[in-house]
Parts: sequence; C-alpha cells; structure tokens
Amino acid sequence: MSDDWDTVTKIGSKTGGGASSRETVIRGKGALNQAQRTGAVIGTEKKYAAGNTSKGAPSEGQRLTKVDRSDDIIAPNKVPQEIGQNIRNRRSKEGQYKMTQAELAKKVNAPANDIKQLESGEAIKNQALLNKVARVLKISPKTGLPLEDK
Repeated sequence: MSDDWDTVTKIGSKTGGGASSRETVIRGKGALNQAQRTGAVIGTEKKYAAGNTSKGAPSEGQRLTKVDRSDDIIAPNKVPQEIGQNIRNRRSKEGQYKMTQAELAKKVNAPANDIKQLESGEAIKNQALLNKVARVLKISPKTGLPLEDK
C-alpha cells in the first residue's frame, strides 16, 4: 500500500514518453533538401482548404456557390406610399396626434430615419414598426386610415 505514494502518474499532452520525433512542417526548398540529406521520413500532402488564398482562381467550393445575381434578385416589399401619406397626414394635423417625426420615433422606440423612410414610401415593409406607429397614432396598420374612436 505504501508503494502507491511513491508512484507518479502524469496526465496530459506534455508527459513525454520517450524519444518519439514530432511531426514538423517544412517551409521552403532548403529545409526540404536538408531533411532529405539527413534521411528523415518525408510525407507530402496537398491542402485543399488553404484558408485565405489570394493567388489564382477561387477554390472549387467558392466557384460553385456563386449566385447568378442577374436573374434571381427579387426586390423586397416596400411600404405603399398611401400608408406613408396617411401617417404623415395624421401626424401633422392639429390635435392630440400632432408631433414631429423625432417625437413619433421616440414613442415607438425606433430611429427617426425609419419614420422618415416610412412616410416617404422608401422603407422596406416592417410590420412590427407599422403596428407600433398604428398603435400610437390610432390608425389601421394595413391602410393607414384613422380608426373610429370608441
């Protein structure tokens, strides 16, 4: 039982274990010639996925995954201009809904630029933003027309 205290167990990658030579990567013709002269075992492998290669043509996988952009691009749906005009009219009329674009943006927690694009009809359709604006201005999110007060 006292023998257990004297033995040492090494765990891990740096435990050694003898004089086994480690595999090294040779860079350059000079190092390759030196290894051949010393009689070392030389193995060659071609690397196919060589990271960021800037020389020559792109790799086969990259070439195959290119998309033909001339035919397949579909423009995203934009907010109809009628809805933008209705939002602008509701926001700019006198009364409880009169506010600037920045004030409306603050109330719906969105950038003022999004409200500007929404009103001009340039914005990509974002139903969540439309719903927030509709809730604040009490308008229909589908048409932008005022809802009846109940």
